Amino acid sequence: MQFNLQPTLENERVILYPLKEDDFELLYQVASDPLVWEQHPNKDRWKRDVFQNFFEGALQSKGAFKIVHKETGEVMGSTRIYDYNPEDNSILIGYTFYGRKYWGKGLNQSVKKMMLDYLFRYVSAVYFHIGAQNIRSQIAISRLGAQKASEQEVAYFGENPKLNFVYVIEKEQYGL
Repeated sequence: MQFNLQPTLENERVILYPLKEDDFELLYQVASDPLVWEQHPNKDRWKRDVFQNFFEGALQSKGAFKIVHKETGEVMGSTRIYDYNPEDNSILIGYTFYGRKYWGKGLNQSVKKMMLDYLFRYVSAVYFHIGAQNIRSQIAISRLGAQKASEQEVAYFGENPKLNFVYVIEKEQYGL
């Protein structure tokens, strides 16, 4: 099935825009805080050269987004849709990060719900790669109804493989 991995998505709180090369500086302003990455698999992404590699991988994925606060127009972070698997009709969401000022406000849940609503028009399962040490994201994705399915070494673009937990939400469980 053909569908757009990088649509513009919008709800009452945020807008997801397809990531473009000229988004680097605005996104790096968010990413340059070391605390943003403290639970992520690569804790050095706050460094400009490491983030540049992360950003390049995002562009090459052709499924990455910048997340913009609808009311203020501020760039909040980024997320990605990737690895569509036609055999089991599934796809992944991951590589998500937010600036600290947006933590604990329900914005991640709002973004993920909007992405799931879109993706479940086309797939029957959505998987999430979450760093094994990223307790904050594990809790957040569980609140959406995702279940831990497995553990997997994930080789991030230009980085060494890291242990991730794989979570899944099935379309039937999601209620569509």
